[in-house]
Amino acid sequence: MKARRGQLFVIAAPSGAGKTSLVRALMQRQPSLRFSISYTTRRQRATEQHGRDYFFVDKDEFQRMIEAHEFLEHAQVFDNFYGTSRPQVEALLNAGENVLLEIDWQGAQQIRARLPECHSIFILPPSRAALESRLRGRGTDTDEVIARRLRDSIADMSHWNEFDYVVINENFERATADLEAIVTGKAEALRADRAQLQPLIAALLGNPKLDRGDSP
Repeated sequence: MKARRGQLFVIAAPSGAGKTSLVRALMQRQPSLRFSISYTTRRQRATEQHGRDYFFVDKDEFQRMIEAHEFLEHAQVFDNFYGTSRPQVEALLNAGENVLLEIDWQGAQQIRARLPECHSIFILPPSRAALESRLRGRGTDTDEVIARRLRDSIADMSHWNEFDYVVINENFERATADLEAIVTGKAEALRADRAQLQPLIAALLGNPKLDRGDSP
């Protein structure tokens, strides 16, 4: 008997929104979820492990994989490249596994075009001030890099309405519970088109008078 095809959940966020920590917490709550590990040309951080956080490859190898059509999606983010292995994801879905992808909005666009049945989730910070604080809190970047990341993060957030669901990472436990509700099919209240999001969106995308750290 053929296995039921699994569901694909795509999670994206601007840099500094806390996506990676939330994904790890979600995986602990839902251990049956399978995580697709991305390939990247980004330099490996001291706290990261090859094959656990990413597959770290050089640009020549990444280009070879592109030419061999080995990516379900790939994109350039800042000065680095990221990609999702097509064989890895398809094998898991065909085996009936539910798969989680942690990628950027560009990759999410490609995934939706190729696998429109996927469930896409965008994570937002509660304010611009919180976003900048989280970027500075990493302690790994210069002021110049932080300023650029903040500008790019704001640009990334303009794509929030391309996603099925939006989760606000103000309270970590609540945001994790919201993600869990989505993957278990109990999250109609978290749809991206809900009216309660509008004040936050206005504040994040360019009206500083509204950006007082309040959440909807």
